[in-house]
Amino acid sequence: MILSEVKNSLAGIDELKFVLPSGAIVPTHFHVTEVGLVNKKFIDCGGTIRNEEVVNFQLWEGEDTDHRLAASKLKDIIELSEKLLALPDAEVEVEYQGETIGKFDLAFENNMFHLQSKKTNCLAKDKCIVPKPRLKFADLGKSTENACTPGGGCC
Repeated sequence: MILSEVKNSLAGIDELKFVLPSGAIVPTHFHVTEVGLVNKKFIDCGGTIRNEEVVNFQLWEGEDTDHRLAASKLKDIIELSEKLLALPDAEVEVEYQGETIGKFDLAFENNMFHLQSKKTNCLAKDKCIVPKPRLKFADLGKSTENACTPGGGCC
């Protein structure tokens, strides 16, 4: 979900709710402690230099259980951040404290924001430089060390 989609979603709701991948709802007294821009420059396993840019929200549960963040207030915070930080209309990533700080993608459904688990991926599957073992047909049948034998229980 990109930043403009988050703002559009905020405009249509009164109560702000975030749902974890488990289905549990983030306690309503959460704070958005950071809105920022994260730039990551890296080289993938295929040797390509890449730049990744995301807008980051950090959700935090404080001890002030009477705290409530209105959707309109979060929209104001985002608009101020856009102005002061020159935020692009980029993908939004949400940080939330579990056993460690988790990073989540964001979706909006049924008037609630859903934190979605992120997954790793190889970005250079077509030219990955990680050596791949090669099987030579000439070597088949030469070694009996790990071979399956009748009655050996491996088949």
